[in-house]
Amino acid sequence: MGAVEATDDARWMAAALSLGDRGRGRTAPNPNVGCVIVMDGVVVGRGWTQAGGRPHAEAMALAMAGDKSRGATCYVTLEPCAHASPRGPACADLLIAAGVARVVAAMRDPDPRTDGDGLARLAAAGVETRCGVQADAARRSMAGWLTRQRKGRPFITLKLAMSLDGCLAMADGRSRWITGPQARAHTHLERSRHEMILIGARTLAVDAPALDVRLDGLHAHSPRRLVLTRDTAAPPDGWQAIDSPEQVRALPGDHLMVEGGAGAAAAFLAADMVDRLLLYRAPILVGGGLTLPAIGLADLAQAHGRWRLLDARQLGVDRMEAYERA
Repeated sequence: MGAVEATDDARWMAAALSLGDRGRGRTAPNPNVGCVIVMDGVVVGRGWTQAGGRPHAEAMALAMAGDKSRGATCYVTLEPCAHASPRGPACADLLIAAGVARVVAAMRDPDPRTDGDGLARLAAAGVETRCGVQADAARRSMAGWLTRQRKGRPFITLKLAMSLDGCLAMADGRSRWITGPQARAHTHLERSRHEMILIGARTLAVDAPALDVRLDGLHAHSPRRLVLTRDTAAPPDGWQAIDSPEQVRALPGDHLMVEGGAGAAAAFLAADMVDRLLLYRAPILVGGGLTLPAIGLADLAQAHGRWRLLDARQLGVDRMEAYERA
C-alpha cells in the first residue's frame, strides 16, 4: 500500500468516526458506528447507526449511494456484521450485494457472532479488505458499547467542576455555579451524549438540578436522571434511585455521566468504575469548601499511572481537561 492511499484511508476514516459520534448515547444496544462510501475521491454515501440501533451505518450509507456504491470503497468504524437478525440483514452481505470493491474497517467486531467473520466473508467474495485504520479513535468513539461488551456495565464519565483550591462546592454543599457559561454549555453537550446521568442525594437536596440539555437542537437528548441514595423507597418524580454504583450494571444504556457531588464521585472512584474524568477548573478560590472524600487510596504510588490526558482546552475563563484510564 502506498503512502497516499494510507493517508487517504486515515482521512476518510476520520470522517466516518465523526459520523459515528453523532449517534453516541442513542444507539444501544448496538454500537454507534459511522460509515462513508467513497468513489474516485468523492463521498457518494454516508451514514451512522440510528437511534435504537437500526438502521446500521452501512445500510444508511448504501441507501444514499445507490448504484454509485459499485466499485467504491467503504470506510466503516467497526467490522461489518456477519449475522442477520429479525431487525435487518447482515451488513457484510449488503456490501457484497452492492458491489463495493474495498472495505476499510477501523477495528474488528468483538461480538462473537461476527468477530472476523464479516471481513472474511467480504474477502471470500473478492472484496479487498483492510482493518486497523484509526483503531484507537474508534475504540474511544464506541467506548460505551465496548465497555458493556467487556465489563457488563456502561462506560462511566465522572465530571467534576472545581475551584483552583480543589473545592467542589461551598461548605454547605452549594455548587451553583462554580464554572462560567462556556463550561456549562460544554457540560450540556456532554450530557446529550449519555443515556443516564447521576448525582448524589445531597446535591439533589441542595441544588435541585434539572440535569437536562439546554442547547438548541439537543433538548430531546436529555439523559435519564439517577440519584445515589441510601433511601431508595420514594425518589422524586422523574428520578430513579440506586443505592450503590454496582446497580448501574442492570440499567439500560451504555453511557453514564456522574455529575455530582463529592460523595457520589468518591463512591464511583472507590468502586474503580470510572473510565473517563472530565475536569472543569474555574479561576476562583473557595476556601473551606467541600473537597473529594477519601476513595480508599492506601499509598500515593497507587495514584500514579492511572490516568492519561486526552484533551485540554480553554472554555471562556475556565479550563477543561479530559482524562482516560491508562
